[in-house]
Amino acid sequence: MENPTVSIVVPSLNEAENIEPLVSEIMAASNQFPLLEIVYVNDGSADNTIEVLKNLRHRYSVIRILSHDKRSGQSAAMMTGARSARGDLIVTIDGDGQNNPADIPALYTTYLRSHANGNLGMVAGQRVKRQDSWSKKISSRIANKIRAFLLKDGVRDTGCSLKLIRRDVYVRLPHFTHMHRYLPALVKREGFDIALVDVSHRPRTRGVSKYNNLQRAIVGITDLMGVMWLQARGKMPSAIRED
Repeated sequence: MENPTVSIVVPSLNEAENIEPLVSEIMAASNQFPLLEIVYVNDGSADNTIEVLKNLRHRYSVIRILSHDKRSGQSAAMMTGARSARGDLIVTIDGDGQNNPADIPALYTTYLRSHANGNLGMVAGQRVKRQDSWSKKISSRIANKIRAFLLKDGVRDTGCSLKLIRRDVYVRLPHFTHMHRYLPALVKREGFDIALVDVSHRPRTRGVSKYNNLQRAIVGITDLMGVMWLQARGKMPSAIRED
């Protein structure tokens, strides 16, 4: 059986400056895994994101461009990319350049090594030596401890966007705003296993962050309660067999 192909999904909001450097790094890493496509989802950007992507597509034919008419959020952009992806596996990565594409091969090789039983649904990256402001690191650490205690998903850093997920698993997950922060718990709810890989993290060098700590805290309470409700309302079987 041939190795599963990879679609990389990049949600992007006003990240035009980061597109070319990120794509170049993805292409440099792609000799270590079977890259099928890079799906950029333009989430209603007001800068020249579309022009940059169209120009870059002349150089890299693997680029696909999808656009939302208005800003719909990172989770919606990721789900748009996953639903239209053609690969067996989805790799999600932030468009701001803080995730390092050089870590993608580690996610892929971990998947190949660990999916022998057919029940592995996700390989989640966990950031080490985060390159963020102290306030963001502290708030994230507190939020992760609360989430881990309540959801028991076994993940230290669910906020890391660098993840590899089987496409057939991703598209069956319940979709809601900010769901990308709870993907490990949602994958486990569907009856699948997850694996964890430590990945690097880089400082933002271009563009500006789209979130602040207060926004994350407010929406996080509602989201956490919603995911706990989903967990309590039963699990789907990971496989159905006709005998």
